[in-house]
Amino acid sequence: MRTPNFRLDGGTAVVTGAAGGIGARVALGLAASGADVACIDLSAESLQETVTAIREGGGRAVAIAADTTDHDQMSDAVATAQGELGPVRYAANCAGINNGAPAEEMPLEQWRRLIDVNLTGVFVSCQLEGRAMLQAGGGSIVNIGSISALIANRGLTQAHYNASKAGVVHLTSSLALEWARRGIRVNTVSPGYTKTPMATHPDVWEHVKAYADDIPLGRWAEADEMVGPVTFLLSEASSYCTGSNLMVDGGAICW
Repeated sequence: MRTPNFRLDGGTAVVTGAAGGIGARVALGLAASGADVACIDLSAESLQETVTAIREGGGRAVAIAADTTDHDQMSDAVATAQGELGPVRYAANCAGINNGAPAEEMPLEQWRRLIDVNLTGVFVSCQLEGRAMLQAGGGSIVNIGSISALIANRGLTQAHYNASKAGVVHLTSSLALEWARRGIRVNTVSPGYTKTPMATHPDVWEHVKAYADDIPLGRWAEADEMVGPVTFLLSEASSYCTGSNLMVDGGAICW
């Protein structure tokens, strides 16, 4: 019997949205599992805390400023990651935004901006990461979805967000099938209600904090609790997983 290998030693990992929230915790976690980490967000300054923490822990990391919706910027970012750290073998696409508005009042620009970041940005990232992995002989990608891909969250007016995350889940499955026999696995981790700055912002927290009563485990997730599932799906321990959507939601969609 082969012992499952959850380590990522010797590989370069690209993490988008690495300045905060789930992305920052994932970047730290992948470094702790042995990966060299290219941390990507809108500004290099916003990434300094994440990069410094990785380096202080003995890991290798670089801060790269890029907008995931900009193809040229992301192309340069992936090239920089490869040039400074080595061939890209892993990627975790965590960049995303959210804001609410009733569907009948939502400006079209608000819809387009969120879809551009949450869905188009994931495609652009996967496309360029996938190209790099195909050239290097394979790899593994995890996209951050959401419980909102499967449910319409009670009391929240976020049709654009829910649609974007449903798109991420199906995009992941589609890419997984395209690249399955070319050495690249693509999976989704879909968090449930998680304590991140976006979720606990005063504009929404007073409303959503009561959701804990409806979660079978009786609490919200901590951002750190997404690290294990992402690491698992990137590692060889999940070598037969592709196109999957791993729900990390405390059982919330079970009832």
